[in-house]
Amino acid sequence: MSQSWLIYGAYGYSAQLIAQEAKRRGLTPILAGRDESKLKTVANRLNFDYRVFSLDDPKVVAKQLADVALVIHCAGPFSHTSKPMIEACVLSVTHYFDITGEIDVFEYAHSDVVNGRAKAAGIVVCPGVGFDVIPTDCVARVLSETMPDATHLTLGFSGGSALSPGTAKSSVEGLASGNKVRINGEIVSSGVNTRVIDFGKGSRNAMNIAWGDVSTAFYSTGIPNIEVYIPASNNTIRMVKLALLLKPALRLDVIQTFLKKQIEKKVAGPGEEIRRKYRSLVWGEVRNRSGEVKTAYLETPNGYDVTVLGPLAIVEHFLKGKIDCVGSLTPSLLMGSHFVSTLPDTSDIRIQ
Repeated sequence: MSQSWLIYGAYGYSAQLIAQEAKRRGLTPILAGRDESKLKTVANRLNFDYRVFSLDDPKVVAKQLADVALVIHCAGPFSHTSKPMIEACVLSVTHYFDITGEIDVFEYAHSDVVNGRAKAAGIVVCPGVGFDVIPTDCVARVLSETMPDATHLTLGFSGGSALSPGTAKSSVEGLASGNKVRINGEIVSSGVNTRVIDFGKGSRNAMNIAWGDVSTAFYSTGIPNIEVYIPASNNTIRMVKLALLLKPALRLDVIQTFLKKQIEKKVAGPGEEIRRKYRSLVWGEVRNRSGEVKTAYLETPNGYDVTVLGPLAIVEHFLKGKIDCVGSLTPSLLMGSHFVSTLPDTSDIRIQ
């Protein structure tokens, strides 16, 4: 079996961090993307091979992946790029991983159709191998193992560093789609729910968001009611409520294009010093019909560092020949419920 692997969108913020750490570890990914000038700059700096191709035609992409065993897909917004890359990976028999946090992408990747085609091709389709959703996915899985009859799962995390350009663009698209929760197994629109949560260092006001686990935690745990929270000031909560009222305007192509161009001009992503300063706290809670509650706590490096460490841990796992299951999988189903705690500078998941 080929041992070659590829990073697509390799000149993006997170992709460059992944490529740099791969270089430090002695790994040799192929870099790829549609912009030859940007791609060549990164490839020459790291002395990696590169391939220039767009995702317009999955059959053409499949030819580019014919000798590639595994793709780490980093070119967002994934709402536009994941389907053609997954299709190409099925055609070329290439394992697919990405760093998305987009609920619609997760739902597509875990659909019966994609799962069936991935199994028939003998490949893994595993979106969300970055900070979204490795830490929260593992917390969800551990909590479900602790309370197998849980009916409600609530997850949350606290970070603090600035957004990368790709994450900011995905967030703009997410605002247009509105807030989401899972109720009785179905993903539905939600207003802004609030509660007080101790993420691990004192109680804070928090609001729910359309985080990826609203989709993925259901596949990892089978728990039918799921929501995800982040810390938020009263002012932030008011602004998000206003944004939800403006959803029709935010869906307009002209508004989306304008906001994304502003992001390209003004957003660069956090530097190394900022990432070191702001670590991430992850919290989770399950309860059953009897009203019993179990709570989990986890501490990880900064979210962007987890988005480097997670994919590379999976690549190294693959290079050792340890991927022995196929189909549409979440990170915890592929790598185990305590996978996150094997990443550097990450705590064990603590249950109370």
